[in-house]
Amino acid sequence: MKRMQVNVTKGKPLISVSFVIPVYNEEDRIGTTLTALKQLRMPAGLTLKEVIFINDGSKDKTTAAINKAKAGLKKKLKARITLVSYDHNRGKGYAVRVGMLTSDADYTLFFDADISTPLDQLRKFAAPMRHGADVIIGTRKNGKSTVLVHQPWYRQLLGKGFTLLSNIVMNVWVNDFTCGFKAFSREALYQVFTHARINRWGYDSEILFLAKKFGYTICQIPVTWSNDERTKVDLSKAVFSTLHELYTIRRNDANGLYSRRCSTRIKKFTPIVA
Repeated sequence: MKRMQVNVTKGKPLISVSFVIPVYNEEDRIGTTLTALKQLRMPAGLTLKEVIFINDGSKDKTTAAINKAKAGLKKKLKARITLVSYDHNRGKGYAVRVGMLTSDADYTLFFDADISTPLDQLRKFAAPMRHGADVIIGTRKNGKSTVLVHQPWYRQLLGKGFTLLSNIVMNVWVNDFTCGFKAFSREALYQVFTHARINRWGYDSEILFLAKKFGYTICQIPVTWSNDERTKVDLSKAVFSTLHELYTIRRNDANGLYSRRCSTRIKKFTPIVA
């Protein structure tokens, strides 16, 4: 059962939401992230509980920028600001998993530090949250989305190919696996992310595969999105590694590693919580 915060003045239950933001050497873009958070206005019926930054082994000034902004963010947002750090880069999938399992909100939304999907798009998630949706994902590819800055043609082509292949292999059938704007209810989050194992770019496919496997509804919401030319994705490496990870997901499932009775644990590390 969800624990709702109560707005005593209006007598209406508020749905608590936490944000998870994975960061890796983001000193050139973290300013955009912090500015977006400072300008955030939560949709009616939602309250922000915590912002969780997961520092995935950054070697630049990312953590210094976050630490400098923490007090101001906490005052402005009236929410907890948490920074979890570990020494070595372990992959975006790993960072997202650590962040999601750190949250205790009714819903937890993860998104990229470049804010390719503006935070005001959270208003489109409010209604599904009020209706108890299990998993809510942003999509750029259903004909109703608004893409302000498009990817280069070759990235768009590869993206379409990856989506088709993922749907065939995973049998999930969504129109956008990799949009970095996804929210999970507390129950769905726990079941999905305690079983997830993929640490790098194939993690999107794995978590949606697990959501379907465990019987959770996946609600697709068209969002506004802009391509960031400073993306850290190296296509020459990501394409082949992700294809291998799709095979790994199917192999894990066949071997019973995604059984509800076989919840996996995140590899032990000593996080620095600042």
